[in-house]
Amino acid sequence: MTFQKLQPQISSIITDSQKNRDEKLLAVCKLLNENVEYYNWVGFYFANHDTKTLHLGPYVGAETDHTVIPFGKGICGQVAESNANFVVPDVKAQDNYIACSLTVKSEIVVPLFVNGVNIGQIDIDSHVIDPFTEADERFLEFVNQEVAKLF
Repeated sequence: MTFQKLQPQISSIITDSQKNRDEKLLAVCKLLNENVEYYNWVGFYFANHDTKTLHLGPYVGAETDHTVIPFGKGICGQVAESNANFVVPDVKAQDNYIACSLTVKSEIVVPLFVNGVNIGQIDIDSHVIDPFTEADERFLEFVNQEVAKLF
């Protein structure tokens, strides 16, 4: 399914009055995981600015031990500090990568802003080397703009 066709489905999930916030976030993860072939792990991390840590929120994919990530550590931790998208075509080439699974080959992380503050991020792992394009970045920015309405 194309990103363009997924956008109204994302918006529909966000406005569903029958679900609470975590249920909506999980539904977004499921939609992306099921409809984008190379999105093999999809999840949200949320920032605690007092402790400078990220905390795992709803996700779909293999279980992870990385439920709390310090700012600056790994790709997610770097995005918490840089406030910028981070696309990793090949995780083996990254010095500051936190290995989640041997099957993960690439990663994309896009920050989630609410009122100009980076409150978290969407994190996607792929079992394919270098699948992410600028179209993925723009689509995930859209997803996060919709998710921001929940906060």
